[in-house]
Amino acid sequence: MTEGAHRYLPVGDLDVEEMLRSIGRASIDELFASVPPAVCLQAPVEVGGPLCDQELRRHFLEFEGRNQVAGRDLVSFLGAGAYRHESPAVVDYLIQRGEFLTVYTPYQPEVSQGTLQAIFEFQTFISMLTGLPVANASMYEGASAFAEAVLMATRIKKKRRKVVISRTIHPEYRATLATYLRNLDFEVVEVGWDSSGRTDAAALEAAIDEETACVAIQSPNYFGVVEGWRRASALAQAQGAVSIGVVTEALSMALLESPGAGGCDIACGEAQSFGLPVSYGGPYLGFMAVRDRFKRSMPGRLAGETIDRAGRRVWVLTLSTREQHIRREKSTSNICTNQALCALAATIYLSLHGRHGLRRLAEINLQRAAHLRRRLSAAGNGISPRFASPGFNEVLLRSSAPVDDLFGALEHEGILAGVALGGDYPELEDCFLTAVTECNPPSELAALETALSRHTGQAVVTGESA
Repeated sequence: MTEGAHRYLPVGDLDVEEMLRSIGRASIDELFASVPPAVCLQAPVEVGGPLCDQELRRHFLEFEGRNQVAGRDLVSFLGAGAYRHESPAVVDYLIQRGEFLTVYTPYQPEVSQGTLQAIFEFQTFISMLTGLPVANASMYEGASAFAEAVLMATRIKKKRRKVVISRTIHPEYRATLATYLRNLDFEVVEVGWDSSGRTDAAALEAAIDEETACVAIQSPNYFGVVEGWRRASALAQAQGAVSIGVVTEALSMALLESPGAGGCDIACGEAQSFGLPVSYGGPYLGFMAVRDRFKRSMPGRLAGETIDRAGRRVWVLTLSTREQHIRREKSTSNICTNQALCALAATIYLSLHGRHGLRRLAEINLQRAAHLRRRLSAAGNGISPRFASPGFNEVLLRSSAPVDDLFGALEHEGILAGVALGGDYPELEDCFLTAVTECNPPSELAALETALSRHTGQAVVTGESA
């Protein structure tokens, strides 16, 4: 910190002195003494200027030009819960129309019919995709949607204190759940995977007992492997527990068996793939759908359909279960809003693609990832699939070279090869996760294979195309 750094606070010197005295500190510098000096500014920031409007625009455009953008400057195979998909230009145009504007939240249906109808249609799409009859108006993002799903299950099974989850669920989702439950009296049991890359069925069965409130798995799981829902759902139901299906790549639901059809009681996850760009970490779009008998335990808000006094079809908020609307002890969550703009973008995206278009897009993702898997399996270039099980659009690859070194070499060539797993799974330190979507044409798959082969000194197999 530097002398006088507090001058930007909207308080005077006497206010600062009083606050420091009340917390037992002599100065601002002492207050931030725990911050390493190496990361502290030693002099005021030289911002330059002042600049006129034209100069300021030019200045920031120069900064913008320094960014490296996936798909323009870099070939990207990043995934692991955040997926690059093409979005029609009309999505951005439509979400800005006045029909969808409302003040904060659509409490007054008379002036919020556009927003309420869009929410209702989003709920309908999520219900169709998940195979469950009741969906809410959206959640903040996938990780908190998962944590809220677990809390919902513990409300349904009030006397049970054990939560059983697969270790193949996204590490950030599991970390978020741990934060939610840190000060609550619940036991979280994590179950590992078998040689197929799926949740170990024997270990899962052994972990579930009469104290288990819920069982949660992810499919496709964090390794890109398709788990299927039926096995875990049956084991949960045999002990009277709630089964939770987690989906981080929502596009997969257009092709694979839905969580509801597979026996899940709750489906939750991330819908960013539907019309939302990967943009420096957000915004994201959580979703949740449940069986009808559990709808009054669901967090968040729901939009419902009714008729007005003139007999016209209209939409309203219903089943609002937050403490803002009812007695605090009867509330299910403190979630007070939904990702309305992101949900609107997803609704438009899904409307434009339709059932058949969405399935075809999912097939392209499946085929291109399968093509890359086959090519790397045949190449013998020190890179090989870690698991032989079917996947969707991600492949877990094992590298004979140190992953960090390999990533550095490929990034120097303009290729982001994927996400390393060693930080979250030490036993998979030699592995990385590569995602392939419709944004990766066959030429990019070939470029990745060639670059991998170049850095291992192996020949590239020729012949097959995606």
